[in-house]
Formats: sequence, C-alpha cells, structure tokens
Amino acid sequence: VQFVESGGGSVTVGGSLNVSCVASGNLWRTGCMAWFRQSPGKNYEGVAAIDADDNTIYLDSVKGRFTITQDRRNKIVYLQMHSLKPEDSGLYYCRTRPNAGGCSLGLVYYYRGQGTQVTVSA
Repeated sequence: VQFVESGGGSVTVGGSLNVSCVASGNLWRTGCMAWFRQSPGKNYEGVAAIDADDNTIYLDSVKGRFTITQDRRNKIVYLQMHSLKPEDSGLYYCRTRPNAGGCSLGLVYYYRGQGTQVTVSA
C-alpha cells in the first residue's frame, strides 16, 4: 500500500485548506482510512477517520472545523480544514487499518506516505 498526500500549504489563522490522499495497492476493502498529524514538540495524533460506510470520527479539538470524506472507488481521502489555528500546524498524512475492532484514532493504523505540510501562522 502506498499513499501520496497533497494540498498542504501556509495560511493565516482562520484560514482554510483542503488536503488529499491518493492510495494505491491492496487496501482492506472495508477498512478505515484516517488522517494523522505530527508537529515538532507535539505527539503524533489522529485527526479524523472514516469507515467504509462513511461513518466518521474526529479528534475533539477539530470537531466542527474539519471534515473527512472519501472517494473509495478511486481510493482517495480528503480532509477539509476550516477556521485553522496555529496548533493545527504539522505534517499531515493518511493511514489505514482493517475495520475489525473499529476505526478509533487510538487504534493501530498502518502505512503512511510522505505527508503534506500545513502551517498556520498568527
């Protein structure tokens, strides 16, 4: 499995960005797809996840501001980000896991791409 993330950039506080992730290879047909982020000095954290039925899970701090969607046929996952804050800055990348046990962001996810950088400045 390979992921290619794109769409990151630099915005000011309150701005919006849309990032995309194109997957290739043999994904789990009913698996979970998720976005994670890593920032210097901060823990790696799951941001949003989506299952094969389009059920979604979000990190509390992004609820109401971020939306994860997917085009499962074409193996693309999107993350729309609005009302961005400096603490949203980081390297964003997508990962996947089988749906056995659910799609919680606290579970183990697999594979990752190079990521796309999101920088939010005051």
